[in-house]
Amino acid sequence: MTLSIIIVNYNVYDDLKECLNSINKNILDIVYEIIVVDNNSVNRDIDKITIEYPNVNYINLSENLGFAKANNLAVKKANGIY
Repeated sequence: MTLSIIIVNYNVYDDLKECLNSINKNILDIVYEIIVVDNNSVNRDIDKITIEYPNVNYINLSENLGFAKANNLAVKKANGIY
């Protein structure tokens, strides 16, 4: 695994979908993983993420830990060199 892409989400599912579509469309020659951490969004559309984007490693938090803690949690699960 070359690259780990970590995205922290909070109530911006439509923006997240655009971001994921862009990543999947434009990264062609790098082995990568995508980790999405949801900081307990009120909008539960985020729960569809694994169906719509099966290549995403989804972490659903039961409370909003904030941006830094959510990133640190994802880094612990990341397998990429970068």
